[in-house]
Amino acid sequence: MLSDNKPLYSQILGILRDRISGGEYVTGQQLPTELELAEQFGVSRITSKRALIELEREGLIYRRRGSGSFVKKQDDVKKPAELPVTRQASPIISMVLPFETQNNSLEHIQSVSGYLESIGYFLSIHNSDWSSERERELLLSLPKRGTAGIILYPVSTQHNLDVVHALHMNGYPIVTLDQYYNLLTIGSVVSDNEEGGYIAASKLIELGHSRIAFISTVGIQYRSTVRDRFFGYSKALQDNGIPLDIELCFSNLSGDAEGAAPVRREFYKKLVGKLQELRVTAIQAEHDLVAYDCLKAALELGIKVPEELSIIGFDNDVLCTQADVPITTLEQNYEEIGRRSAMMIVDQLENGMTQQERAIIPVKWISRQTVGPGPELHNGNE
Repeated sequence: MLSDNKPLYSQILGILRDRISGGEYVTGQQLPTELELAEQFGVSRITSKRALIELEREGLIYRRRGSGSFVKKQDDVKKPAELPVTRQASPIISMVLPFETQNNSLEHIQSVSGYLESIGYFLSIHNSDWSSERERELLLSLPKRGTAGIILYPVSTQHNLDVVHALHMNGYPIVTLDQYYNLLTIGSVVSDNEEGGYIAASKLIELGHSRIAFISTVGIQYRSTVRDRFFGYSKALQDNGIPLDIELCFSNLSGDAEGAAPVRREFYKKLVGKLQELRVTAIQAEHDLVAYDCLKAALELGIKVPEELSIIGFDNDVLCTQADVPITTLEQNYEEIGRRSAMMIVDQLENGMTQQERAIIPVKWISRQTVGPGPELHNGNE
């Protein structure tokens, strides 16, 4: 129903305008809600909201707080020629995410949207679906379709560096969140992943663990988030006189690690079984889903957590509290990451601030029940 020829909100606006003028929606009739329009047209709620705001500005509808949007009496509506022609549409900022929705991504979106709307900007959401090719298409097409700037959550910091660099060098406003391109000077907002990796490993070492495995589904080099968490883990080992044993570092795992539930289940059982053979007493996971899968595998193998195996995640996903043993983790401040990225993109648009530095947002240790004393403390208490 919708195409890529012009902004999605504008296409929805035109459809609703035609339905009102054609009598499909009559005076006093309630229009579909923002959520219903979003589902009907397959867009974000923010996009459908903007269409309704523009419809109200044209005088075709009126909105009642808590009730919805209703069609105005046509005699009260100005003819198109009578509408002001000098009003400039509010700028649109596009947010390119690698996923449709995730629990934590909603906090990113809400904080970005809240800040932008407070100063008269609009936000459109686009999904690259973890495809670097789709991400590239969006980076090339959005500026041509009138988007004033892009907030990019990269699929990987190994891909599309040329396009991102070209946009930045040509003065187009672009900011990254969650990850950063190490070789580029564009603004970025990220969690303090290295400090988070350092805190996690340090806590385990303090508790008497020295055989600590680092597990990531993607390659260490693939995303700056994973790389920095690994570097933090490595530095904590070094600072405590523990050699970095590459045999205990598992990354770039096969597709089975992210496959269907039964396949993933068997994969992690084999992985945890191998860790037992390597005398690993603690797991530092790339993120909470990996920690969750390792926990389930350990319990199914009869391994007691944390008595025989400690596990730490990263993100503070809702999964952590739903697990059979609540998962200890590092919490990211998604709200602040979103807000700061929105501030950066607006600075570029309004103040020409293209040379922006990396904003690093602190993480927080969340203690739960998957972390306990390691062999050294156990033996010391005997």
